[in-house]
Amino acid sequence: MRLVSTHVHPVKSLAGVDVDHATVEPWGLRHDRRWVLLQPDGAVLTARTTPGTLGLTATPGPGSITLTDRHAASLTVAEPVDGSPAGTTLSRLDTLRLAAAEAHDWLSERLGRRVRLAWLDDPRRRPVSATHGGRPGDPLNLSDAGPLLLATLPSLRRLRDWIVEGALERGEPAPDPLPMARFRPTVVLDGPVEPFAEDGWARVRIGAVDFRVAERCDRCQLTLIDPETLTRGKEPIRTLARHRRQDGKTWFGVRLIPVTTGGISVGDPVVAG
Repeated sequence: MRLVSTHVHPVKSLAGVDVDHATVEPWGLRHDRRWVLLQPDGAVLTARTTPGTLGLTATPGPGSITLTDRHAASLTVAEPVDGSPAGTTLSRLDTLRLAAAEAHDWLSERLGRRVRLAWLDDPRRRPVSATHGGRPGDPLNLSDAGPLLLATLPSLRRLRDWIVEGALERGEPAPDPLPMARFRPTVVLDGPVEPFAEDGWARVRIGAVDFRVAERCDRCQLTLIDPETLTRGKEPIRTLARHRRQDGKTWFGVRLIPVTTGGISVGDPVVAG
């Protein structure tokens, strides 16, 4: 197997960027999910309720991120190392640091609602929950449950086949292939493995970096939103519910927790088992 793509999403629920090389830190990939949008009451704003967030891209830079909309307007925002603390409803975390007011205004104008941009200064303040495979001392960025999300192309190909089969059974035309971006993975693998083989893995080594498989990833309504058109459909949840439903949830991919740290690059060999 090989690592075929790596994805960093600096702001939770915004579009991210593909990178050829990434640095694995104890809480996830460097720059990944360190920022979040907050509503005025401190609740987290996500694409589940506001799909327009997926139309904005966040690109990491030295001590900053650059926000870009679909009209190519952009704004660079510095990490608010001395920013005012703001309360949040995010699990296992009390406060975040607010970015400059200019960032709040820029985002609010584009999303049509008042939001604030906040940054996690130290991921060691937020542990991985034991219910999601966390052990004492495992830190977490602003991801929902695990530092990294791994997906494989053999599993995506099988899912695509199931979606086409279902469409033909309903007398519908075959849809375009579902993009991996629907699942917002951190790392994507390809190689001669069976679809969904990752369900049974306990350990993964990418290049020289070791990871522990914490759990399978249950999929939410966010996967129903097309990241290009921002419209909501029925796939892939409809098909996952038919073929990959267990314990009342649908499953695709696995969550990883770093055991060691270091660099990983597209093309690195992967060993799992």
